[in-house]
Amino acid sequence: MRRDTSIAMISVMLSGSSLELAREVLRTEAAAITGLIERIDGSFGQAVQMLLASHGRVVVSGMGKSGHIARKVAATFASTGTAAFFVHPAEASHGDLGMITAQDVMVAFSNSGETGELLAIVPAVKRMGAKLLALTGNPNSTLARLADVHIDTHVEREACPMGLAPTASTTAQLAMGDALAVALLDARGFGPEDFARSHPGGNLGRQSLIRVRDVMRSGLEVPTVPLNATLAQALQEVTAKRLGMTAVLDGGRLAGVFTDGDLRRALQKVTDLSTPVAEVMTHNPRHIGPDALAIEAVHLLDEHNINQLLVVDAGGALVGALNTLDLLHAKVV
Repeated sequence: MRRDTSIAMISVMLSGSSLELAREVLRTEAAAITGLIERIDGSFGQAVQMLLASHGRVVVSGMGKSGHIARKVAATFASTGTAAFFVHPAEASHGDLGMITAQDVMVAFSNSGETGELLAIVPAVKRMGAKLLALTGNPNSTLARLADVHIDTHVEREACPMGLAPTASTTAQLAMGDALAVALLDARGFGPEDFARSHPGGNLGRQSLIRVRDVMRSGLEVPTVPLNATLAQALQEVTAKRLGMTAVLDGGRLAGVFTDGDLRRALQKVTDLSTPVAEVMTHNPRHIGPDALAIEAVHLLDEHNINQLLVVDAGGALVGALNTLDLLHAKVV
């Protein structure tokens, strides 16, 4: 069979039942997550308190597909201020239990709550004094009964048409794990600087760490003219500083801004370059503080569809300016 014919046949197949099945998978998994909302209750609060009170680390474990979810949740905990790591339950039975201490909290994922490899190590974990938080789809399971705190992650059905492959259940586990991590992040007061420290090599860390003062132009690089300047003087400053604008100052305080866009609009009304710039400038221009995150400047530029931004301190004095290129060069966007 020719390759192009095969592709055509596959395309026909995907245009029908397969595509509808894919949509049903997403509907089922979305419903599974929505169903968890009502389970953010007292047990969830107890789990957060137990994790916060721990003087050790969070040891996350699970077998099979739940194990993959556990690894991701452990990584999310670790990157958001909660010291955590993953332990494979089968390996734990062969020596890795030595990684767990009495000060730790073990977080165990199991949809059935009857995973043999987990149940084999729970008695040892409990004997050493570590706490156990279980997330299962069966509140009456052995693992749920042994836990100090249990969170119900039950789903009505799997997204798999045979009802066998872990799909909706693992989605629910992941969502509940993320909910725990974010609740802990908030309770710890984990901020952008903390996030940046745990992501030094990534773009996320860069965005969390860089402030406007780190990327703005300052001093003589900032285009400025006094409030009594003429249109000609403003044009000269815009051209010289190449920021596409100039700030208009009244005794050192920001009175307005004159941009390329203001120039185009002005030329429709006036032709005399001796016209005071105050008559054609934009009053009360958008601005940002020097200590704001650079990513906030990006959002402000996008929100108002502008390319330049003035930087003003708490006293209203102009201290800098930036444009989209400055943010690009700093790799904030």
